Amino acid sequence: MFDIVRNNKKVVQIVMAILLLPFAFFGVDSYIRDGGAGAGDVASVGKGKITLGEFEQALREQQDRLRPTLGGRDPAVLNSPELRHAVLDNLVQRQLLIQYANEARLGVSNEQLGRFIASVPSLQVDGKFSPERYEAVVAAQGMSKPMFEARLRQDLAMQQATAAVAEAALPGAAAGGRWLAAQLEEREVSEAIIRSDRYLGQVKVAPEAIKAYYDANQARFQVPEQLRAEYLVLSRDQLAEQVAVSDDEIKAWYQSHADRYRQPEERRASHILLTVAKDAPAEALKAAETRAAEILAQLRKTPADFDKLARQHSQDPGSAARGGDLDWFGRGAMVKPFEDAVFGLKEGQISEPVRSDFGLHIIMLTGVRAERGRPLEEVKGEIAAELKTQAAAKKYLEMAEAFANTVYEQSDSLEPAAQKFKLAIQKSDWVVKGGAAAGPFANAKLNGTLFADDALKNKRNTDAVEISPNTLVSARVIEHKPAAQQTLETVTGTIEKFLANQEAAKLAAGEGEARLARLKQGEATDVSWGTPRKLTRAQAASLPPEVVRAVFGADATKLPAYAGIAGPGGYGLVRVSAVKAFADGAEPAEAKALRGQYARVLADEEMIGWMATLKRKYPVEINLAALERKER
Repeated sequence: MFDIVRNNKKVVQIVMAILLLPFAFFGVDSYIRDGGAGAGDVASVGKGKITLGEFEQALREQQDRLRPTLGGRDPAVLNSPELRHAVLDNLVQRQLLIQYANEARLGVSNEQLGRFIASVPSLQVDGKFSPERYEAVVAAQGMSKPMFEARLRQDLAMQQATAAVAEAALPGAAAGGRWLAAQLEEREVSEAIIRSDRYLGQVKVAPEAIKAYYDANQARFQVPEQLRAEYLVLSRDQLAEQVAVSDDEIKAWYQSHADRYRQPEERRASHILLTVAKDAPAEALKAAETRAAEILAQLRKTPADFDKLARQHSQDPGSAARGGDLDWFGRGAMVKPFEDAVFGLKEGQISEPVRSDFGLHIIMLTGVRAERGRPLEEVKGEIAAELKTQAAAKKYLEMAEAFANTVYEQSDSLEPAAQKFKLAIQKSDWVVKGGAAAGPFANAKLNGTLFADDALKNKRNTDAVEISPNTLVSARVIEHKPAAQQTLETVTGTIEKFLANQEAAKLAAGEGEARLARLKQGEATDVSWGTPRKLTRAQAASLPPEVVRAVFGADATKLPAYAGIAGPGGYGLVRVSAVKAFADGAEPAEAKALRGQYARVLADEEMIGWMATLKRKYPVEINLAALERKER
């Protein structure tokens, strides 16, 4: 039933959920001003500014991160107004934090910066900081070490500022307990639906209503400008497929980079976890320690029972069903107290209880894999791929400028460039101006260039456009259709169906509201209720907000309680037949995650207020024309 109120979420909402910008607390719309930032800037923030180049770079980086998540969804969302605003929000809020940190003299010393860099696992080899790995990672970001370290200093200073605000928002034990009780209250719910399609036979849509809707919604019935194009793609990945690498080259690389192909020591362990909150009172900790001692005493007598006792007693939902087995892992994979204990044990040995943020662990070491060098045969494919990528990158750099020059200088055809660089001329399907498109035409700059006069009227090749890192495309128009208005006759059927469904939904809602009123009065009403199911607020998180409000907003002082929800597919009735309050005592496994969620909600609210204060202190002005300008 809940599907009747679940709107079909648009792709942009999916992408915005994925985006999760770290400080997206208030929108660009709240501080747009006409004529604010300079002509070459997207925004001014206090004494600082965000240039168009900075914005476009950040937008491209975010688009590159999101592109793999789209699957078959509409790629036009990658240049939607929502995404552009979100990216600018992120840049603006970063500027606000930087200016606050500078004024508050927040920062890190050279020693602190060095310690932080050395602690990053991705910059280590065999658990130790590697200067060579550090240089390679920084270079891969397209930055020099001074640039990278300056950016890192800013990030660490911003962390100092935001951490203090978040810490101030941490909930007290009583407030957290009340919130947890509300989240874990369980309600037994049944649903029924009055479907709107049952009323379609009662609906007659007058021709006058169809025409009135058409006249009032002309923009909905426009066929946008569109074209078909032929195009060439020059890419590093494409070139890599053409590169041949010999066994001798692979062997030489392997020998000169031996450190990269060492497998650090790994260990396998099982554990029994007794959950104890980080801030648990002394009595709770003492009770857990007593229980751990009892379990450990049994294990000392019969170590072979570890699997059985883990299944009985462990409160780790991920490993308890496997007898506590955590599989193989290396250093850096587990929290430090746990890791230190594991790497201090001998195979078959059982530890004393180990305290971590998760609780008390009893650990048994079940296996050790010593550090070893990975054999050449095992890594041959990896090395070949890396050498091909390196060779292709070099070749791409050599060819990119020549490719761009050729399509520009011989702009009446793509054939010369195709022959010179041995590329296949491909053809597109219909491409909509500024809208959804497949393949390279999802790129806003290429799309805009194709619809410009030079390509449309003068029939020239487009410039070579970088649609993604290490990929250039040039295209030319082969067919064009201008924008056109659909006639009333063409869309009459579509409008009639829409208006009929709309009216049927109103009739269903009217019937539903009447039945709901009778149910609340205790009158007998013909309703086919579905099978009851039990829900907590935590379990209902995936349901539409209006459903959650109906279920948990129903007055449960007198049961059964009823609520109603209107949706495009009909009217939903909800019956709450039982309520089970969360009892104090042993908390379920999800309680820790829920407490963390509550803390994050409070921290977000605190941060919203603080960021609004910073916005007033360091005025923000947006150049709306620059923000909404699509790349050309």
